[in-house]
Amino acid sequence: MNLLYESESFAVMHVLANDTGDESTTPKAPMLERHGFEIVDKRSGKEVYLDGSWAEMFQMHIQAWQQNTPTQEEVEDTLEKYTGLAQQPVVVH
Repeated sequence: MNLLYESESFAVMHVLANDTGDESTTPKAPMLERHGFEIVDKRSGKEVYLDGSWAEMFQMHIQAWQQNTPTQEEVEDTLEKYTGLAQQPVVVH
């Protein structure tokens, strides 16, 4: 998992496919290749996980941001649109 963005209001992580954090070489059962983005709305305490076409669309935003550096306000306006999908409360283990 890679932290891509963090502010007082949001955190965005890129979750890599099959990244278990386990570096052992023991073969495991096959897993689906799945990666996406987790957006945490710190204000509401909710998170949304984007995968599939949602992740592809969000990746396009990230690529555009790399081309044309946005302001923090522009980034957070975009994140605000995605967090409208958030239903999952953030749980810390």
